[in-house]
Amino acid sequence: MRRMKLLILLAVAAGLLVGEVCMAAGAAQDKLYKAVDGKVDKRTYNGYRRYNSICIHCHGPDGIGGSFAPSLIAAPLDLPTFRQVVLAGRENGNSVMKGFAGDGNVEPYIEDIYAYLQARADGALGRGRPARLD
Repeated sequence: MRRMKLLILLAVAAGLLVGEVCMAAGAAQDKLYKAVDGKVDKRTYNGYRRYNSICIHCHGPDGIGGSFAPSLIAAPLDLPTFRQVVLAGRENGNSVMKGFAGDGNVEPYIEDIYAYLQARADGALGRGRPARLD
């Protein structure tokens, strides 16, 4: 009887472990970025470049927040919300972010910028210019 309980306990634990591994694999598939040893894919690298040409002025270096706008990595938005805010802008009291709808330097690259910020928020990418994967 004791042996049977032990076997059941081990089976349950193994099932939970397999479930966690599968959930982690599924979550990894939802990521728009690919980061390996501090190197990133083309999309994420382009997102870094776009962020640093447009967003850094208000949101600070590496998405950490600045004097004019909040961190984009401390409490990241989901992609649909991020897209809506970037395109339409946002007002919060005296703080106003203009919308970038129609801006050829931003609108076509929203997913690239999001991929970069997602990698930063997940801790998969550190501060500074990332190297590119081959």
